[in-house]
Amino acid sequence: MSKTAKQSTVRQSETSSGIPVELVYGPESMEGFDPSVRLGEPGQYPFTRGIQPTMYRGRLWTMRQYAGMGDAEESNRRYRFLLAHGTKGLSVAFDLPTQIGYDSDSPLALGEVGKVGVAIDSIEDMERLFDGIRLDGISTSMTINATASILLALYVAVAKRQGADVKKLSGTVQNDILKEYIARGTYIYPVKHAMRLVTDIFAWAADEVPEWNTISISGYHMREAGCTAVQEVAFTLADGMTYVQAAIDAGLDVDGFAPRLSFFFNAHNNLLEEVAKFRAARRMWARIMREHFGAKNPRSWMLRFHTQTAGSTLTAQQPENNIVRTTVQALASVLGGTQSLHTNGFDEALALPTEQAARIALRTQQILAHESGVAETVDPLAGSYFVETLTNEIEARADEYMTTIARFDLGGKYGMLRAIEQGYVQREIQNAAYAYQRAVDSHEAVVVAVNEFVNEQEAAVPIQRIDEALEQRQVERVRALRVRRDGGGHAASLKGVEDAARGGENLMPRIVAAVEAYATVGEIADVLRGVFGEYRETVVV
Repeated sequence: MSKTAKQSTVRQSETSSGIPVELVYGPESMEGFDPSVRLGEPGQYPFTRGIQPTMYRGRLWTMRQYAGMGDAEESNRRYRFLLAHGTKGLSVAFDLPTQIGYDSDSPLALGEVGKVGVAIDSIEDMERLFDGIRLDGISTSMTINATASILLALYVAVAKRQGADVKKLSGTVQNDILKEYIARGTYIYPVKHAMRLVTDIFAWAADEVPEWNTISISGYHMREAGCTAVQEVAFTLADGMTYVQAAIDAGLDVDGFAPRLSFFFNAHNNLLEEVAKFRAARRMWARIMREHFGAKNPRSWMLRFHTQTAGSTLTAQQPENNIVRTTVQALASVLGGTQSLHTNGFDEALALPTEQAARIALRTQQILAHESGVAETVDPLAGSYFVETLTNEIEARADEYMTTIARFDLGGKYGMLRAIEQGYVQREIQNAAYAYQRAVDSHEAVVVAVNEFVNEQEAAVPIQRIDEALEQRQVERVRALRVRRDGGGHAASLKGVEDAARGGENLMPRIVAAVEAYATVGEIADVLRGVFGEYRETVVV
């Protein structure tokens, strides 16, 4: 049989984004590729090879384990456990009522208190959450969006009570409301007013908490909803451009706020596609900030990002296999140059992670950092014919999406807002998710232990359970707080929030004053609902 005949029997392959994968790559794959332009040096524009010249030889990525469950005391115990086992940063998961601005005693919170994260109603809860943990000695990320302004205010207020210098607080508040309208759903206010809250945080934090990352522009949740790697890059950077433009239109100097922007990406199983995705996103953002927005500060060009391994890839079947999946995904994150990383617990397809699962997840990062050798050199896959070709292809395809998005607004500024309003982004994600599910159903895409290599008998796995009595305890706490606080000071503080919302002043000082007067998350959110109204989702078909 001839060589050509043998090659014709080799199956066709493509990445999860539909990019064809050749059997072999060589110099001809990179015709016209100029390393001095497309790669540069680590720590220099266009940052393809990383934002720091020494990367992990200078400082390892922050090992930040996402956690939050039940009430503040229960979550505090988990934080102390993680810190004792070597985690270097905290990442707070809030329950659904906190995320959408309802107190634990609201009828709409019934059955959800403390279930997918920690319940935070007041400054007292936030104090309990960080009891014994100095906020000026730890970096904290908070996954919160619609109520980001309130939770950041609570964090700063607690730091003040600890006697911390708030100008030295470090961490991130997610504060990415656009992806809520696209993929996640924990929005409250109409887009215009939600964007005001975002830019108010930008402006206030620049003076009050200058080392704080004021937004984490998140592709993670869009990827969890089913988008491809290419779509994740395109839609995330398009959201980022929208926030930058909104801040500029609000009168902020781009180099005054852009260095504190951060990003949040997903890491999936296709190892080399994920590495290429991170490299392409970094290069694209540098070009966008320098050429489109005219930023002059090199720090404004840097795409700094946190990565979380892919929850949507975890399986309830043979859950121990998830340890391997998470390891591959974490490796992609490190090879791609992430600044911080969360590794999922192997049991998260079943419940919130147990302490054992959380420890294994953290140990995965520590083994990669200290035993694998991948942290010893910067961008170790640079120059690979395949990786560089894939990086270029992801960039080109993401650029095509962003060009399409820009056309939704004839002015060219807010195409992403119009694309969301008209359902374009949502439809693209839905179509990608549907295509993937069809591939799984047809066995074209193999998911180990789900559609291939299935066990008839599955061993039971111990899971984390939330005490059902916790909800009533939390309800009683918030009700007791309302009885003993100073009613006059509390009412005046909420009136201050309302006046600021109706006027044009920055809302953050008023919100900080309100939480210090023991106003609750739900009360502040309700005041803003009264002024701004609530968003009603457009049905996408």
